[in-house]
Amino acid sequence: MLDARTETDTLLEVNNIEVIYNHVILVLKGVSLKVPKGGITALLGGNGAGKTTTLKAISNLLHSERGEVTKGSILYHGEPVAAQNPADLVKRGVIQVMEGRHCFEHLTVEENLLTGAYTRRAGGGTVAEDLEKVYTYFPRLKERRKSQAGYTSGGEQQMCAIGRALMSKPETILLDEPSMGLAPQLVEEIFGIVKDLNEREGVSFLLAEQNTNVALRFAHYGYILESGRIVMDGPAAELRENPDVKEFYLGMSEEGRKSFRDVRSYRRRKRWLS
Repeated sequence: MLDARTETDTLLEVNNIEVIYNHVILVLKGVSLKVPKGGITALLGGNGAGKTTTLKAISNLLHSERGEVTKGSILYHGEPVAAQNPADLVKRGVIQVMEGRHCFEHLTVEENLLTGAYTRRAGGGTVAEDLEKVYTYFPRLKERRKSQAGYTSGGEQQMCAIGRALMSKPETILLDEPSMGLAPQLVEEIFGIVKDLNEREGVSFLLAEQNTNVALRFAHYGYILESGRIVMDGPAAELRENPDVKEFYLGMSEEGRKSFRDVRSYRRRKRWLS
């Protein structure tokens, strides 16, 4: 758990950003969030809520999809990142693990991992040491290190993608939908490794995730995103127990599933009338 010092040590700050695609489609509408140094921060929401767009705005990967940040600012260590390209951000310690794993299918697992060290200037010995450290966290990858990545399982490819990010010696990992398409047991394993990397290596995480239950068990703080807006945030332990969050993510009302804002407004009216 974060101590009092790291809770106030902001590493990444997103201030009221708006994102537009193709000059007309407004996707993010005033999103603000903070990632403290040494923290695991969850960005929660359903498909299409804007989670991936938020991560790509931070890592400056929007331009390849005709998207741009039109308002607000994104700061890393207090400095704006808008003018930096993705490679510069990787050198500064910010790397994104894309949704869908995105391994180099025709390379071996080990070759995939080594591509993560491409931007580093460290000698071969240091890279070899870091490779062994990755294998310590992901022993299954060591077993499959000579296999072509395209012939490994979905869980192994997700491990490979995270391991490749670790080879760049990141300070912050933006992790997009790590549970997607994985069996529950593998999801628990992946999130357990994220927790170990956070606690042992000091890596900070901003993870976008639809699996709210798992994410809030491992995260320190969470933001709930709906239709491009942050509708609620708070410590993960409090969000897990929040009745609005429980109703929105865990159950169906008699009238069917409602939006989070409808649920919250309904509860406010009910408390006001009682």
